[in-house]
Amino acid sequence: RSRCGGGKGNRDGTGEEMDSSSAAGLSGADPQLQRFIEVETQKQRFQQLVHQMTELCWEKCMDKPGPKLDSRAETCFVNCVERFIDTSQFILNRLEQTQKSKSAFSESLSD
Repeated sequence: RSRCGGGKGNRDGTGEEMDSSSAAGLSGADPQLQRFIEVETQKQRFQQLVHQMTELCWEKCMDKPGPKLDSRAETCFVNCVERFIDTSQFILNRLEQTQKSKSAFSESLSD
């Protein structure tokens, strides 16, 4: 399905898996290095989201690529991107609420 042949994993330039758990393994490392890794990981996640959004909206909105974007395709892209952003924000908010309720539940058990 992917036109670029890319996988879903987070990869750095060396082909190694790179995520926040990698940064967590550096708990004794320099705080500046830890912060750098966190920032780079966030950049990587953002780039993945942009890639997913581009691929999804391209598949949905482009029937036949041409020299110019017609108004129907342009409207489709705008709506697709807005829905993607809204959905992503909704999911993040929902996960945040779930985490907060789990924390509150855990704290009430320890009282």
